[in-house]
Order: sequence, then C-alpha cells, then structure tokens
Amino acid sequence: MRLEDIDWVGFDMDYTLAVYHQHEMDRLSIEATIDKLIGRGYPETLRAMEYRTDFPIRGLLVDRELGNVLKIDRYKYAKVAYHGMRMLTRDERRAAYHRRRLDPASERFHWVDTLYALPEVTVYAAAVELLDRELEKPDYAMLFNDVRECIDASHQDGSILDRILEEPARYVWRDPKLGATLHQLRSSGKKLFLLTNSHPPYTDAMMRFLLEGESDAPSRSKYSSWRKYFDIVGMAARKPRFFTHRDPVQRHPLGLVGGHIDALQELLDTTPDRVLYVGDHIYGDVLRAKKHTAWRTMMIIQEMNDELDAHQDVDVSLQRLDLLDEQRALLIDDLRDLKRAHKELLKQNGHGSNGSNGSAVAAEAERARQRRAIDRLRARIKATEAEYELLEQSVSARFHPYWGSLFKAGPETSSFGHQVETYAGLYTSRVSNLLHYSPAHYFQSPRDRMPHEMLYVHREI
Repeated sequence: MRLEDIDWVGFDMDYTLAVYHQHEMDRLSIEATIDKLIGRGYPETLRAMEYRTDFPIRGLLVDRELGNVLKIDRYKYAKVAYHGMRMLTRDERRAAYHRRRLDPASERFHWVDTLYALPEVTVYAAAVELLDRELEKPDYAMLFNDVRECIDASHQDGSILDRILEEPARYVWRDPKLGATLHQLRSSGKKLFLLTNSHPPYTDAMMRFLLEGESDAPSRSKYSSWRKYFDIVGMAARKPRFFTHRDPVQRHPLGLVGGHIDALQELLDTTPDRVLYVGDHIYGDVLRAKKHTAWRTMMIIQEMNDELDAHQDVDVSLQRLDLLDEQRALLIDDLRDLKRAHKELLKQNGHGSNGSNGSAVAAEAERARQRRAIDRLRARIKATEAEYELLEQSVSARFHPYWGSLFKAGPETSSFGHQVETYAGLYTSRVSNLLHYSPAHYFQSPRDRMPHEMLYVHREI
C-alpha cells in the first residue's frame, strides 16, 4: 500500500480513535449487565460470582448449544475449549467438535471479534458455572441471548455511556499524538472522514475529549474544534449494515446520520481504491469494507504491544519448538524406513527359514535388532513430542493464561489471525503510529511464499 496513492483516510471512533481502558470498561459493563440479568429473574447469587475479566480474548467462538467457549484455528479445528471456567479435556473437545465439520457461521455459534464484546464472555462463563450448580438442565442458548440483550440494553439506556462521559479520563486514554497524526495527514493533502456507529451526542462529547485542548496539537488555530479535522462526519452508521443496505441518510449539525456506502462514496468523489478506512472491528469495519468496496483497510489491534512483548520473550523457545518439529519429522521418516525394512525382512524369511540353522539364527538376530531400533525410535519420538507439548504450553501461557496468542492456535494461525491476514491491509496498535511514517510511505510486506517454496529455499540454504 502506497500512502501517496490515498486521497481519503476514514476512521472509526470507538476503540480506534478512542482507546478505552479495557479493565474499567469490563467492570462497568459487567455491573450493568448483572443488574439487568437479576431483573430478568436470574438468581441474586450472580452478584457474588467471580468474574475473570482476564479470561476472554478476541477471536473466540461461543457455543450457545453446549455453553462452551472455544478457540479455533484457520482450518476451523477447535484447539482450546472451556465450559464455564473449566478447560475441556482433549477427548471432550474432540467429542464435541471433531466428529463433523465445525460451522462457525451457523446460528449455534457466536463470534467474539471486538474488545467491546469481551464482558459478554466474562459474564457468560461465570453464569454457566452458577447455573450448572443450581439447575439440572440449563438453557445455555437462552442464557447467552439474555447476556447479550442485557449488555446491549445497558449501552442503549445510558447505564454505560453516561458513566463514561461523566469521567472520560477514567475510561478512555487520550492519545497526545492523535491530533498531530491527523494534522500530518491533512497537511499532505489528504482528506479525512469519521464513520462511527455512535450517535451524535456521544460522538461529539467523545471527540471533544480526544481532540480539543490537548497540549501538543499543531497549529491550534486551525482546529478550534474537533470537527475541523474532518471533511465529512458520519454517525449512527450501523456498520456492518452500512455496507450492505441502502438506509436513508439524514443531515445533522455535526454531519450525517445513517446512510450507506454508496452515498458516502459519492461524496468522496474519488475511486474506492484511493480510500483507506481505519477501524477495530474485524467484521464490521475491516471485512465488510474489504468485501463490499475496494477501500484499503487498516485495523487497530490494541493488544499488539502485549503480543510483541510476549513474542520477544519467547523467541528462544519458538526456535526450540521449530527444531523439535524438524527432529520429530526426521525421526518419523527414520521410523518409517526402518519399519519398511523390517517388514521386508519378515517377508523374505517368513516366520521360519528353509536355510541352515546359522542363517535362521542370523535372520532372527537381525529382526530382533530392528525391533529394538524401532522401539528406540518410538521412545525418542515420544520424548520429543512430550518436550514439544510442555514447551508449547509454556509459550502459550506467556501470551495469555487461557488462550495463548491472539494470532496463533498452537502452531497454526488462529481464525482471528487468518481474518486479519486476509482482510487487513495494515494493522497496528493505535492510529498515532502513522505519525512515524511519511504520508507518502510505501508499506510492503515480505515476499509471500507457499509451503513448497519455503521447502525449496530451505534446501537451497
């Protein structure tokens, strides 16, 4: 992606320009949700449950039918699963998800693809544990639907948003470099637009907090209000519906309300491939923008810094895992060759011998030697696999105590990582990271290689 080829840069607001303090948001969302669940008739003991806000990550899949939460890889293979806060055994996981192809798009499952949705999983896991103790047959699907409805209602009735606006600094990190980043893009000749699902009053209050009055904003006289940074402001956009339905657009003193992608694209007055849209929602912002337009995409992944720190810490262990994987492959090749040779020897000699006693004794000795060699190879493979498994668990725990790396599921790319790789042209931890690059910068990834090309390069080296 060449930034110099971009005419317009668009931004989502929540979790993109506005970076929320996740711990505070989780606490606020959980409290509001529990109140509403109890109001619907759930037991008062929900208040006394332990809510592990460090339990969920993005990219998980909620199984409404069984009350489980799982993490899958790019091939839709369930690598980790929990029922409540109890990790399922390998046999339990296989029985539930590996007897037929898992379909994450079915009504049975629900994707957890935003930081906004993490409290849903926290409450759901705790409530599953409680209801398992108090009810003979909990309705896990109804429970999850109630949790979602209660947390959505809490956002809509002000239980959450009003509290945020009362103390914005408690819930939102104001990036001191955000204004300078937007100014640099504008100064290079690019135009900016805001496209958020938030409604006008909340959008106005939040953007004033983020962009008005910060100390290092350049050319303050040019930006007497946050509105001056943007050429177009779109609110209550209802993404991802914004990209798929032609909802009417309404005028508002701050900008536009509602609408659809075709109406906005007409206002931009440029070809779609010269538009860069920046958002945090893999489905509502990035995937839909990529599938329904030719917009370029950039994803804000707030967890990136933690991921990079963890990756650096386990770099030596990752190299050891690669070495163990190669050793295991070589040992399996040796075992296959030895078993083939042993089989041939048995075929040549049968289970007896028509030759001399000396020949029969020699043949039996060779068969015994091969059997011992096979047993030794199997033991080495088992030891290699055991070391690999222990080391992989250690590496995974460094990223996250329950789920491991956001982008990996064991040695494979996770489903979330695969979506990022497929749909996000760029990804980074915060918008202001663009400040470190020229507005004409050419972002280029390393040459992509298929497995057979990597094998060829390895042999050449």
